[in-house]
Amino acid sequence: MAPSSRSPSPRTKRLRRAQGEKKETGRSREREDDGRGREKRNSRERDGDMGRDRDRERKRDREVGDKRRRSGREDTEERGRAGRDDERYSTGRRHERSTSPSDRSRRSSRRSPERAIASRHDEGSNARGGGEEPNVEEDSVARMRAVEEALAAKKKEEPSFELSGKLAEETNRYRGITLLFNEPPEARKPSERWRLYVFKDGEPLNEPLCLHRQSCYLFGRERRIADIPTDHPSCSKQHAVIQYREMEKEKPDGMMGKQVKPYIMDLGSTNKTYINESPIEPQRYYELFEKDTIKFGNSSREYVLLHENSAE
Repeated sequence: MAPSSRSPSPRTKRLRRAQGEKKETGRSREREDDGRGREKRNSRERDGDMGRDRDRERKRDREVGDKRRRSGREDTEERGRAGRDDERYSTGRRHERSTSPSDRSRRSSRRSPERAIASRHDEGSNARGGGEEPNVEEDSVARMRAVEEALAAKKKEEPSFELSGKLAEETNRYRGITLLFNEPPEARKPSERWRLYVFKDGEPLNEPLCLHRQSCYLFGRERRIADIPTDHPSCSKQHAVIQYREMEKEKPDGMMGKQVKPYIMDLGSTNKTYINESPIEPQRYYELFEKDTIKFGNSSREYVLLHENSAE
């Protein structure tokens, strides 16, 4: 009698199921790995195709650029050849064309100054020499003179970098008026008490003017800046100035020493300044001495210079 088949136990069934699930999981993983590998290969193939396309495009661009550059060079060379041909043609035509005296004169008037002078010299030398050979030295001298004359004619006024005096004007202003005079470095106050005695028609006027309190005194019609106003219409606004200067003088014993002396300067007045009836030059110092008589313009007033130790 044949033995009966036994059914597997529950434990065996569980084991078999677990093994089957493991196999299915392994197969699914293999399928997923195969899918990822195929995707990677496809992407690499696509990237390779795109790179090859870009390389082909760059190659085409380079070829197009090379063609354009070659065509540009060819066009430039053709234009240069055409220009040279035109120049040779026009030069040949100029050599062939005969010119009349009127045409030559019109063309010579349009030439530059040095060409015109040089051509005139060449024509004169040809006329004088006839069959003689031209003098090379004379030609070179004539050409040098022509060039110098042309440069002198074309030379423009060069910029001047000298002092304009504007800064001095701005720094030498008093009460809004620019002074025409600057004190020199040797300006000093006097030690002697100098005075000006004013006379009109031989008669004294007012009290004498003291001239020892400062180193200079300005005379003029502009009362805002004048130390001693001169109101006569013939006097200028800034007429003259008396300036005390420390200068070297020879003493009676023959030695040199410094001494402060009065000087007068006319400031470019219209009607001049006079010392003892003699006019003085403008912008120049003149030493004053005791009992000198000063007049300004056409005024009848006379200013006599004295000091406290002057004899009557």
